[in-house]
This record gives sequence, C-alpha cells and structure tokens, in this order.
Amino acid sequence: MLYLDGVAGLVELVLLVYCVLDAITTPEHQVRNLPKLLWLVLIIFVPIVGSVAWLVGGRPVAGSRPGGLPYKGNTGRFPEYDRPGRAVAQNPDDDEAFLRTLRERAEDQRKRAAEQARRLREDEQPPPV
Repeated sequence: MLYLDGVAGLVELVLLVYCVLDAITTPEHQVRNLPKLLWLVLIIFVPIVGSVAWLVGGRPVAGSRPGGLPYKGNTGRFPEYDRPGRAVAQNPDDDEAFLRTLRERAEDQRKRAAEQARRLREDEQPPPV
C-alpha cells in the first residue's frame, strides 16, 4: 500500500510540474477560458483538479499553433528578424567613418610593408669595406 502512495505522489508531482511549465510557456493570447495568472494559481494551489482543468479547458487547442508546425512557438520564420528595434544592416559605402578607418588601415599596412622591404634590402647588401 505504501508503494501505491509513493507512485500516486510521484504522478501528482509530475503532473503538477508539467502543467505549471506548460502554462508558463503558453502565450497569453492562446490561453483559454481564464487569464494565465489565474490558471497558474489554480494549478499550484489545487494540484490535481487544477492540472486536469488546465489540460482540459485552459491549454490551447492542438491545431491553433501557428503554421501547424511540430513544436511550440515555431512560426516557420526566424524570430530574430521579427524583433522590434532590431538594428538594420547598413551599406558600408554610406558610412564615411568606416571607410576612413579602412583607408587608414590600408595606408598603415602599405607603410609597414615598404619599411619591411627596405630593411630586407639593407640587410642583403654587404657591409662597406
């Protein structure tokens, strides 16, 4: 009998954790019948009844996921491109400061290469007698 009590407690705990995580990760606009916060309170304070009620009456309908794709939140698009305030890529030809730094780096590299070539030529010449 003690074994059955342990199994029942474990099933209740797993159901509670699953329903709480499912309720938290479900978007507010997809929750049915009650506000999301009220569902969470119901699930936590009345575990068995709240969890079963969530599974029956609060969860989004299976076909209501966007695009009908297999996992939650997948819209079939890349969400990082939909964020408001996302920095838009700029044309580097229009950025004068960027072009100036490129020119300065190129000129600095040319000077260093010329200096290095001059040193090599000096090192190859035999010393004067």
